[in-house]
Amino acid sequence: MPRPLGELEDAVMTRVWRWNRPVTVREVLEDLREERRIAYTTVMTVMDNLHQKGWLRRTQEGRAYRYEAVSTRAAYSAALMNEAWSASDNAAAALVAFFGMMSQEQVEALRDALRVVQLNGVRLTAPDER
Repeated sequence: MPRPLGELEDAVMTRVWRWNRPVTVREVLEDLREERRIAYTTVMTVMDNLHQKGWLRRTQEGRAYRYEAVSTRAAYSAALMNEAWSASDNAAAALVAFFGMMSQEQVEALRDALRVVQLNGVRLTAPDER
């Protein structure tokens, strides 16, 4: 189970996920510099750490690397939600509380997701509840 990304790790991964293509440290650095002062070596270290943790894969290109995401932001978010839900001593109560915090847009996204799951043959109710 993944632990939450740190602030700078998340900033790097956000760019990699958004661009959805192999990226260089230099590209990420230039984009990050629009928001903050940061050194090339810092970004390089963060991206290397993300590679070591399994978040990024890399291919060598000359003396540098191109990095790409191993999975999607959606998969990362789902894993974090699953971890939080699994940590509860009352899963049903945790879900009720979570659903109560949802915006109307999130409720619609949940309905859409449930339709997709049902279309893929996953049963969401017990046979006697149909």
